[in-house]
Amino acid sequence: MHVLKKLTLLAGAIVLTACATATPYQASTQADMRNGFSEMKIENDRVRISFDGNSLTKRDTVETYLLYRAAELTKENGYDYFTLTERDIDKESRLVSNGFADPYFGYFGHSYYHPRFGWSSPYHSSFYGSRFGYRHPYSGFGSRFGFGYSAFGGSPFGWGNDFDYREVTRYRATAEVKFGRGTKPHNVNNAFSANEVLQNLSEKIIYPEVEA
Repeated sequence: MHVLKKLTLLAGAIVLTACATATPYQASTQADMRNGFSEMKIENDRVRISFDGNSLTKRDTVETYLLYRAAELTKENGYDYFTLTERDIDKESRLVSNGFADPYFGYFGHSYYHPRFGWSSPYHSSFYGSRFGYRHPYSGFGSRFGFGYSAFGGSPFGWGNDFDYREVTRYRATAEVKFGRGTKPHNVNNAFSANEVLQNLSEKIIYPEVEA
């Protein structure tokens, strides 16, 4: 029974490892409203824009994608520059067990937690580099795939193993954007030329892969 559970967890990890990527530059969908950009029109020349990334998407990327979307909307609506009248970045973190898939946050995190040994960073572990995850250096003989199985005793929850926990973090950038025509005002710090933003940030934009 324990072998079957381990194989089930391993299969899930392999699938998640294969498809785990940062959120690309895309519109959020009805099925996943927290994975991409969305906007709400406030006035004819004012919108509120948000970009949500998964746990693999860096904060800088989320902010870059927000600026790029603001520039796109500026041009699409016939304007030349935009001003960020409000701007905010939200950070959301939670613990996720390595033994279970979490489609909301994605598979990989920045650190993990073991019930016996506390927090550890995967970048400092002597076992970093395991193909399917991170192994805790004190997890007994353990699982070769990084699920933190202990060679001694079982879990009180009936799984027969100790699970490691990771902290996963995702960011959401939000801004209220006001459009303008003509040359951007140079005395306003949060004013941006739409053409310059599109030109300078275009190389940083990663779009979803197109299925053949």
